[in-house]
Amino acid sequence: MSPSVDPSRYTVVPRTLSFLLNGDDVLLLRLPSNHPDWPGCYNGVGGHIEVGEDAAGAARREIREETGLDAEDLRLRGTVLIETGRTPGIALYVFSGSAHGTPIIADGVGEPRWVNRAELAQLPFVEDVPTLIGLVLESPEEFPFSALYRYTAQGALEIILDRPPTTPG
Repeated sequence: MSPSVDPSRYTVVPRTLSFLLNGDDVLLLRLPSNHPDWPGCYNGVGGHIEVGEDAAGAARREIREETGLDAEDLRLRGTVLIETGRTPGIALYVFSGSAHGTPIIADGVGEPRWVNRAELAQLPFVEDVPTLIGLVLESPEEFPFSALYRYTAQGALEIILDRPPTTPG
């Protein structure tokens, strides 16, 4: 480790989150009802980047593990740094791509499901997912976005983007 890197200042857990498309459908993962943070809510597909993996490779692996599908045209859409209020924070790499086929249910992870874009407004989501879906679906040719998440003293999520978000619908 470089002597100029202070581990207490620069520690993050690297993660991926992917949104795959198949026509007008988006592949989402419904979290189990016993999930500690977001029971029954919908999220993209993702997880931790393991030692020795790059972000895109980790995203492909997580998609395969959680859905049984192979991502096509996977590309980085944005990065999010998440201040959790303690060390470590989270560095989130957001991807989009496409896939085809029927997803399989992986044990304990949740239920992957193709959701038509017209249905998105009716679903319960993990707190930041509507913003991320809007950024990914409504601006497919934009350069990657950059965001910072932090929580207020009241526990509300504050999303600071390098540009205004759009919402799904």
